[in-house]
Amino acid sequence: MSELDDLSLDPNLQHIFDKESTLKWIFVGGKGGVGKTTSSCSVAIRLAMANPDKQYLLISTDPAHNLSDAFGQKFDKDARPVEGLKNLSCMEIDPSAFMEEMKSQNNFGENDASNPLSIMNDMTSSIPGIDEALSFMEVMKHIKSQNANDNPENANKVDYQTIIFDTAPTGHTLRFLQLPSTLEVLLSKFSEISGKFGPLLNNLMGGAGGGDKQQDMLSKLQDIQVTVGEINKQFQDPDLTTFVCVCISEFLSLYETERLIQELMSYNMDVNSIIVNQLLFSDEADCKRCASRWKMQKKYLNEMNDLYEDFHLIKMPLLGNEIRGLNNLVKFSQFLVNAYDPKKDNHIIFELETKD
Repeated sequence: MSELDDLSLDPNLQHIFDKESTLKWIFVGGKGGVGKTTSSCSVAIRLAMANPDKQYLLISTDPAHNLSDAFGQKFDKDARPVEGLKNLSCMEIDPSAFMEEMKSQNNFGENDASNPLSIMNDMTSSIPGIDEALSFMEVMKHIKSQNANDNPENANKVDYQTIIFDTAPTGHTLRFLQLPSTLEVLLSKFSEISGKFGPLLNNLMGGAGGGDKQQDMLSKLQDIQVTVGEINKQFQDPDLTTFVCVCISEFLSLYETERLIQELMSYNMDVNSIIVNQLLFSDEADCKRCASRWKMQKKYLNEMNDLYEDFHLIKMPLLGNEIRGLNNLVKFSQFLVNAYDPKKDNHIIFELETKD
């Protein structure tokens, strides 16, 4: 074994599942179609199984929710325990729906394009990352309401040890990380406009009542800025937060993963694990197509080994059926702990239960 082999990290996520882990936030993300949801479910399941005395929450912030399909159980914006694994709960949050709900509740410039407040609302809605920020705020509100320490009299409340995010495709998460600086610029502009044209805006919006609405919007944006700033501080603490990248062994996926890693590092976010899905392990296959694709996959795996020698690189097999339902996810997730061995574990590929 070479010195480089000695320095390489274990090809598993055991460091995340250890009882000594202090992680509060785990993000699982990457390019669309690479198995993010299966991977995030697998990470959450292994955490819950490794620490049965602690509670975990898996959240989808991807508008194309798949958690319900993955577990074969309906989830929505309220956390519900996974059937068969009581210390893991799931919830699905639609950022765009939450944004619309907030607008309707506050009646910000409704149906009046000439209303300055409506224009301000349109500007706010178009801020890159605002929908992701609102989804995180909804998550934080939900978690606070379920924190047993906030209300000891409510025995049904839950204190989650770790929250796992099944994120939307790459760009959504990156936009959220850019949001604090964007909000700072926007709020300073709003304050400047308010200072210069406050009386005029009040008259256009119906006197004192319009001024109250204007202040209400500014206040809400400031609240978002404070909350996002607090969350980002935690996201940049490697003891509290990590990002697990998910990809497949193809050029475009590898390119997107490298871009994601560089962006995450520029925001001081911890990222040291990559899950590579859909590997064929077909060295002895009679199928020419399988052998050809495995040759291609090995080419990009070798590039990953060179690029990410200081990462945990977890190589996951392509299974013979859909990975749906808790039992199938448990079988698949074992390879996050113990590396897949094509000779010893090959039978598992065809052991998945078929789901209608």
